[in-house]
Amino acid sequence: MNKKLLIIFIIIIIFTCLFNILDIENILLKSQYPIKYEEYINKYSKEYGVDKCLILAMIKNESNFKNKIISKSNAKGLMQLLDSTANELAYEIGIEEFDLFDEETNIRLGTYYISILLKYYNNTYLALAAYNAGIGNVNKWIEEDIINKDGSNIENVPFKETENYIRKNIRDYNIYKNLED
Repeated sequence: MNKKLLIIFIIIIIFTCLFNILDIENILLKSQYPIKYEEYINKYSKEYGVDKCLILAMIKNESNFKNKIISKSNAKGLMQLLDSTANELAYEIGIEEFDLFDEETNIRLGTYYISILLKYYNNTYLALAAYNAGIGNVNKWIEEDIINKDGSNIENVPFKETENYIRKNIRDYNIYKNLED
């Protein structure tokens, strides 16, 4: 019996060492958390002052890096922008004609939009809530003391989808940050 326990113990130690040596966890995470469109993400995250890991997390959650996707609410592309929002954003930055299925354009407009929301709320949780549920809803929730201005009580967000959206983006942001190191 002791010999069997010793063998099992040795096998566990060997697997633990192999797991650490081969960095299997990172390999698995990188397969689940891809980095695509890096050139555009780097370019526009720098231009608009947004952490590129946040953009990666948002694209992962919005479209899972699938470009030709349209949501049931008619949001389009990698960062899932509505035509009306995209038109306003494009006008602000001087783009006259655009295609939301063009990767660079979608990332540029989406990154610009989240940069506006981050400046407006000065809070990542609230900016993500507004990206998902709209500025009007978030301002109403703050005004009605449903959520705090500091985003400390996102569990009170009335839309479960939006609460989950915030949590998933923050989780994935942290994973991308760790993969970056």
